[in-house]
Amino acid sequence: MTTVSDPILKVEHLSMKFGGLVAVGDLSFEARRGEITALIGPNGAGKTTVFNCITGFYKPSEGMITLTRRDGTAYLLERLPDFQIPAKAKVARTFQNIRLFSGMTVLENLLVAQHNKLMLASGFTVLGLFGAPAYRKASAESRDLAAHWLEKANLIDRADDPAGDLPYGAQRRLEIARAMCTGPELLCLDEPAAGLNPKESLALNALLNDIKDNTGTSILLIEHDMSVVMQISDHVVVLEYGRKISDGDPSFVKSDPKVIAAYLGIDDQEVETVLVEVGDEHVIEQLDGTPDPQHGPSASSSMMAGPVSDTIEHAADHEGLVTVSPGASKADRVKATAPAAKPAAAKPVVKPATDRKTKAAATPVAAKAAPATADDLTLIKGIGPVNARKLNQHGVTSFAQIAAWKKADIVAAEAYLEFDGRIAREDWVGQAKRLAKGTKPAKPSTAKTGGRG
Repeated sequence: MTTVSDPILKVEHLSMKFGGLVAVGDLSFEARRGEITALIGPNGAGKTTVFNCITGFYKPSEGMITLTRRDGTAYLLERLPDFQIPAKAKVARTFQNIRLFSGMTVLENLLVAQHNKLMLASGFTVLGLFGAPAYRKASAESRDLAAHWLEKANLIDRADDPAGDLPYGAQRRLEIARAMCTGPELLCLDEPAAGLNPKESLALNALLNDIKDNTGTSILLIEHDMSVVMQISDHVVVLEYGRKISDGDPSFVKSDPKVIAAYLGIDDQEVETVLVEVGDEHVIEQLDGTPDPQHGPSASSSMMAGPVSDTIEHAADHEGLVTVSPGASKADRVKATAPAAKPAAAKPVVKPATDRKTKAAATPVAAKAAPATADDLTLIKGIGPVNARKLNQHGVTSFAQIAAWKKADIVAAEAYLEFDGRIAREDWVGQAKRLAKGTKPAKPSTAKTGGRG
């Protein structure tokens, strides 16, 4: 038997790859029994992909998903056929888009959720036709359970109305009630508060707290409505670009500078201001560095090609780095396919940086030697203090070096700085050429780029 403190769900080193895109990279977290765990993050962070892996819609490329039931039975969800996950592991879910049987009544929607039990009791219709006692008993129990959840969802007076006639918020509650009629131990809710007004959100909060307090069902939810997340969640996991950037209780997560930066999409010049405002002046160094092993690979993993096992290594606790194998980055692929340079031309070269253990993603180094006095690269619109330091660390210290960049070098720099088209869009090379000639930079635009670098 398990105890209340045991995790009901353990996700370990989960990765999901679609072709050359790693949508979820080396994700690990736990959902504790009897609690509400929220999975949050900006659009495209990989939240629904994680749900689809847990509930069997996707089979993950790597990783292990363990669900432990109250009786101590453990199931590896990634190995179960999808139809056995709700039946054996007792996992139920709802979807972003409402998926009710709109032509059926509200009551019939809840009876459909108990289809397996009713079919078994009816001897697959034969005993039901003759009104066998076992079937009559199972039918009465199913109607009682449906009525119970209609009351909990405040829908008992609409039992005989078509589900499609309900208001939007009521349909959301009906979906949750239908999922609860399957008797789940883990209830997965994909954006249950999407589109709800404040009154409907309060009704949803009351229903979810009632489920947690009175049924023992654990809840894992994806949600963008922070008023819902912060009011009802016991534990919050934050994703960005398929990796975990924060994990803790709501009060810790909402003040985490990495979470603030991810949600606001702040510019380089604003990062330090935000960190100071939330009371942590030193996290700027964390944003400038590599994520710790518990938080998965760097954001550039979404650019990787080839099998996940060839590109991601699980770092040991003492290493402090998640490394990438040679050839995994865009930069190395560009280098391999770029035409050879003419012998007389002085071109920038792309060479891979190395660490103690393995070669990392390639980074740009200008062919021209760095001058004795470094230029202030932040005068180039789009380069903030963080990326200026990154470029300096890789030998790029002058306007002349950036002015000499060619296409391959720009792609390599974007792979290292985790940009996508930003260098060309902001014309760093053109700006660098003007600055190298002594021309003053144009007045910075007030438009937000959405980047953090």
